[in-house]
Amino acid sequence: MVLGFPCNSFGKQEPGGNGTEIMNGIRHVRPGGGFEPNFQIFKKIEVNGENEHPLFTYLKEFCPPTRSHFISNLFYTPLKNSDIRWNWEKFLITKSGKPYMRYDPGTVPSEIRTDIEFLLQQNL
Repeated sequence: MVLGFPCNSFGKQEPGGNGTEIMNGIRHVRPGGGFEPNFQIFKKIEVNGENEHPLFTYLKEFCPPTRSHFISNLFYTPLKNSDIRWNWEKFLITKSGKPYMRYDPGTVPSEIRTDIEFLLQQNL
C-alpha cells in the first residue's frame, strides 16, 4: 500500500489548500492530462519543523536521512539532521508498522521492489 502526504515545506511546491485543490493540481497541471494517482493522498501536513506531524517524527526516529546536506528554499524551522530533505522522500514500513528503510527523493518506486519483496516474505 502506498500513502501520499503532501506538504508545502520544500520550495512552496504544494500550494493547494485542501484535498480538492491538490487533486485538481495533479489532474490538470502536474503531471496533468487527467492523471489519477493509484494511491491514497492525505491532507497536507508538516513533515518537518515545529509543527511536524507525529507520524513523521516516528518514521524519522528509526530511519537515518538519505542526504547529509540541506537544499535551499526550505520553509520551516528548526532544521534537524533527521529532517526529510525534499519532496517524494519515501519510507518503507514492515507489516507490523515498524519503519524499515528510508529512500532518497530521487529513488523511483521500481528501485524499492527488492526490499518490498524481502519484507513480504518476513514474519515481522
